[in-house]
Amino acid sequence: MKSFRIIENPSELGAGTRGSSLGIEALRIAAINKKSKLFYENEVVTLSKNNKKLFKEIEMPNAIRLKQIYNRLVILGEEVFSTLKEKKFPLVISGDHSSAAGTIAGLKKAYPNKRIGVIWIDAHSDMHTPYTTPSGNVHGMPLAMSMGLDNSKHARNEVVDRTLEYWEKCKNLFAISPKMNPEDLVFIGLRSYEAEELSLIDEFNVKQILVNEVRQNGINAIIQDTLSYLKDCDTIYISLDVDSMDPDLTSYGTGTPVKDGFTPSEVIELVSNLLKDERIKALELCEINPLLDNKNRMAEISLVILEDIIHLINKE
Repeated sequence: MKSFRIIENPSELGAGTRGSSLGIEALRIAAINKKSKLFYENEVVTLSKNNKKLFKEIEMPNAIRLKQIYNRLVILGEEVFSTLKEKKFPLVISGDHSSAAGTIAGLKKAYPNKRIGVIWIDAHSDMHTPYTTPSGNVHGMPLAMSMGLDNSKHARNEVVDRTLEYWEKCKNLFAISPKMNPEDLVFIGLRSYEAEELSLIDEFNVKQILVNEVRQNGINAIIQDTLSYLKDCDTIYISLDVDSMDPDLTSYGTGTPVKDGFTPSEVIELVSNLLKDERIKALELCEINPLLDNKNRMAEISLVILEDIIHLINKE
């Protein structure tokens, strides 16, 4: 039985659409309505809110609010590190996906000599950098940040010194860079990316498992394939963006929905069975946005996913 610590990270500094920082509270409301004990039977740590920084003038248009995000990544990374050192499993619930860079950094700080594998269950690749981003939103950059990549040879933006200063700080969080390598990354459900991101995927031959492959081959085969591919990794992190699911089958309550994704039951089966591997040391769920939702549907679905995952794991 795993000892879970829920780490609530109510930040949306990296998102372009407002509202994802409210996803955690939406989950809590869903739990109250369902009389779920998710947040009461497990230890919960709530990080301080910092969304007042959203009112600050944008200084870095190619990495919006990167200075504030860097500070946030440090806080989250330290909490993940402390949780792992206490032999507990960090279940991180975040607003926007930029937080993943902090979770990966905390994992690497806890296991500095270990090889980190990442399973990225998401519609998007999140491999942009300040040089390549079309939006400046940092929730599209956490993987490039964690892998220490700039991709400047495919630059579309001229990046100023201040942005570079904090981009380097983010890449070198806890004085470690890279935290992980492209050959230790598996995309599951990827179906949306820009040409600059695809250039990195192709350059490093990053493993992709598409939604139709999961359905054609079966989840058990996909799990075996994924874990076999990461066989040389000592420690593995799973990042679950709710936009990995099909919005027509679930909800449009997320910032960047993409059609033709997974069903909730597929996500539950996939993640709960992956978590049986003892190398998996952290799980993160992010990008619930109740302001874009209808009657809190995405939070209700995400609550079921989290409950079922924890139940299935603890039953083992």
